[in-house]
Amino acid sequence: MTSKSLEKILAPVMKFEGLGVPIGLVQDIIFRLLFNEGEASVARVSTVLGIHASVADDLLSRMKQEHLVEITKAGSIGSLSFTYSLTDAGTKRARDGFDRSQYVGRVPVSLDDYSTAILAQTSGSRRVSPGQVQQALSHLILPDNFHRRIGPAVNSGSSLFLYGPPGNGKTTIAEAIAKLLAKDDPIWLPDSVVVGGQIIRIFDPLVHIPLNDDEISLYVNPYGKSGSTDKLKVDKRWRLFQRPSVMVGGELTMDALDLRYEPIAKVYEAPLQMKANGGMFLIDDFGRQQMRPQELLNRWIVPLESSIDFLRLQSGQSVEVPFQQLIVFSTNLDPNDLVDDAFLRRIQMKVLVGSPDEKLFYQIFLAVCKQYNVPFDKRSFVHLLQKWYRDASRVMQSVHPRDIVKIVMALCDYESIPVRLTPDLVDEACFSYFVDETASVAWVSPVQLNGAARHPQAATAVSIPA
Repeated sequence: MTSKSLEKILAPVMKFEGLGVPIGLVQDIIFRLLFNEGEASVARVSTVLGIHASVADDLLSRMKQEHLVEITKAGSIGSLSFTYSLTDAGTKRARDGFDRSQYVGRVPVSLDDYSTAILAQTSGSRRVSPGQVQQALSHLILPDNFHRRIGPAVNSGSSLFLYGPPGNGKTTIAEAIAKLLAKDDPIWLPDSVVVGGQIIRIFDPLVHIPLNDDEISLYVNPYGKSGSTDKLKVDKRWRLFQRPSVMVGGELTMDALDLRYEPIAKVYEAPLQMKANGGMFLIDDFGRQQMRPQELLNRWIVPLESSIDFLRLQSGQSVEVPFQQLIVFSTNLDPNDLVDDAFLRRIQMKVLVGSPDEKLFYQIFLAVCKQYNVPFDKRSFVHLLQKWYRDASRVMQSVHPRDIVKIVMALCDYESIPVRLTPDLVDEACFSYFVDETASVAWVSPVQLNGAARHPQAATAVSIPA
């Protein structure tokens, strides 16, 4: 973070005018805080609003002159030690403030400052090495040089399309990318921004993980000093977070990609892509959302091209915000059936995550046995390979070894015997795991007995009256 503009944005604000937001908005937050808590010291107001104590003192002094607040306790170190409560006139103003918004928290930053800060922390500054990507994927067994398909997409910070049959680790790969982005490169973000007097809440505790003091001490602040947040000379409205990671699946709706007005809190909730700014946004199971892929294309075709998103307030005012995150699409459907060439052209990197061959499958099976402390048995593995894949013409999936071994463990636990692999236990696990392709015939046809003869485990006990 060497950008002068970013340093200026993060610098402590010692005068109210430097906050860049209307004074009425800040006073409303103070009114609501005093109404909720009965009274509050200058230090308390400073902490909750994320503003310097001198700014809080100045604001409260102005409000006292207008007979909106009064001093209930006076400390020994001057006005900075005063404790305030609302007067009757202040209580009325507080009620009016609640009509406008319920927001109590850090004072929002201006949209211009937010946009500048995001761009300064995302524009070409992120570089990951092959070693870092390999380390991030080291817990996965993947084809040789697979990291070369992932690393360039992470460095470009634009978009990535993971596709291929189910059960081969697309989501796990995306999660590894998210951890890679979050590691060693935190980002300064505000809790909220203000546009046209309206508050847009960005902070989401499920997405934004703040660094603790010990972690912050490992990083250098814009002024070359390290230490806890109390010692950092930074505007406290900004906090240092891990790079955010937003992951959604089939539950994604179009509404989640636009500003959402909360009628009770009377604030706007930022859309998911805005919460993901500076990090990663994964759309898992792409094509199975409640919206058609073409609708998402129409919504994002401009942001994917220009890195700028346009949002709209209820008043009709259009808001321009950065669209700066690694967008990852993951699907087990055929991409050519999902979207047109215009969409695929805007996604720079497409990576096929295919099914493992027998060599990789063997390596995965060995790793799973080691992970769960199950003694590997070569005879049982060869039996599994021959009967349940080669003879059955079944496609291997990377997830199969884990699931089969866990079923074997459950079978051994049920019988209270030591966990082990045997051909019989492998057969029993596979009978439970794989769907019998003849089952659908058995539901509608009396030929089920033929299927039961081939697969004894599928037979059903039926009591026939004499």
